[in-house]
Amino acid sequence: MSDDTPEYDSPRSESLWLATTPATDYDPFEGGLDVDVAIVGGGITGLSAAINLRESGRRVAVLESDRIVESTTGHTTAKLTSQHGLLYETLISRFGREKARQYANANEAAIAEVERRVDDAAIDCDFRRTDAYTYAASAADLERVRDEVDAAQRVGLPASYVEETPLPFDVPGAVRFEEQAAFHPRQYLLAIAETIHGDGSYVFEETRALDIDPGSPCRVETERGDVIADDVVVATQFPFFDRAGYFARMHPHRAYLLAVRIHGTPPAGMYYNTASPPATMRRYPATEGSADDENETLLIVGGQSHKPGLEGVPTSERYRRCEAFAREHFDVASIEYRWSTMDYSPVDRVPFIGRIDPLTDHVYVGTGFNGWGMTTGTAAGMLLADLIVTGSSPWADVFDPQRLTPGASAKRFLAENAKVGGSFVGDRIKSLLASLEARGSGGIPDTGEARVVRRTDQPLGIYRDEEETVHAVSATCPHMGCLVRWNDAEATWDCPCHGSRFTHEGEVLSGPAVEGLLYREL
Repeated sequence: MSDDTPEYDSPRSESLWLATTPATDYDPFEGGLDVDVAIVGGGITGLSAAINLRESGRRVAVLESDRIVESTTGHTTAKLTSQHGLLYETLISRFGREKARQYANANEAAIAEVERRVDDAAIDCDFRRTDAYTYAASAADLERVRDEVDAAQRVGLPASYVEETPLPFDVPGAVRFEEQAAFHPRQYLLAIAETIHGDGSYVFEETRALDIDPGSPCRVETERGDVIADDVVVATQFPFFDRAGYFARMHPHRAYLLAVRIHGTPPAGMYYNTASPPATMRRYPATEGSADDENETLLIVGGQSHKPGLEGVPTSERYRRCEAFAREHFDVASIEYRWSTMDYSPVDRVPFIGRIDPLTDHVYVGTGFNGWGMTTGTAAGMLLADLIVTGSSPWADVFDPQRLTPGASAKRFLAENAKVGGSFVGDRIKSLLASLEARGSGGIPDTGEARVVRRTDQPLGIYRDEEETVHAVSATCPHMGCLVRWNDAEATWDCPCHGSRFTHEGEVLSGPAVEGLLYREL
């Protein structure tokens, strides 16, 4: 590394995508609306479904609880790729070659869909075709990499084995997918939203959906009134309307990203490795020389994926580990932005896209993208629109939410739910012990710190901010009763069981919870 590399400086705790685009200001819903399709969620899945449905002649209403494209979609690495780590050998062995091919075709079609829309509407979103690499973190992983090349080729993907990459360090070997893509997701989707809104279709912000009556027609209950629709798409990160046990069939994981400036030009291409946890990299802008200033070309680097709240490493340490990886492999000049992202992984590693449950004919879901939502979320929007308009899709079988895959998922299903159950019981023991320990101090943490204690038999989350104000909230997640954990880097309360997040004052940041943590007076 260069001797003049500066010490770690506090980066902006903001997603690069949010920092480089304007805020939106769509009106909230005001009640009394009848449309063809109501879409709950204003991220890439919801907006992709909405634009396809609108173009088919359907009147749509997108209902976003906060601001569109600010949640998961606004905190992505922004890769458009059918290369999802080392996946295809697993898909073929567990689902068969035909369904693995459906998965591949859906993701390749999604990349082409974004490219077509960018070209047709001249959307300035830094879209560029580029190669994607998953490289072996050690020689021990080379056999898995070679097997993945063979499997990907068998389902028609542009895969090859390479021993050299554009990275400034050697790798034992890698699988390369040609003609994948990178883009700026908010620039793309804000343009899509403008096309959706108007002429009988709507984008509503600050409108939280609370429940769905899946009748005929359907009724979406929101905090501002009801929307009546023939069909409903649930495009929230986790389906808040859950009568099919999604809470037990997929599980949250959080990852961390840095946007860094390096000495020299960031390497072309997109990267993922086989380490545990894996690392991820891509440059921004994707197109060399498209930034206003050559020095503004940044490298996005990150990883440290883990189940939120179930491991002892604090969030701040996760960021430090990402920084250490960046400095080990690149000549880092500065760290400009840092942000985290949450996603959900199905127990069989394939997203759920289709009818939300076997007893409901007109409510659909797209969820569980396993960290690859830019591509598969786009595919989900296309697939769901096809199901609503024509009743079929060539990719429907592999993503069917009603699928039964005991061979592919039973072991992981048991393991993941055992962790959730262990957290549920263990947290209550810890909160009891914490309350006993805190009796002498009143349970008030030091400045900038937080803890969960039990008072009058109720677990409380207590945080003392930098101004010495003490905030106390119920520590019980309203979704299914798990105890929340403190996220020290982002000053939030996070649920380790199903991924809901809350501000230090208890307001919902992301679901599946639709209610906040009750604020308590001490």
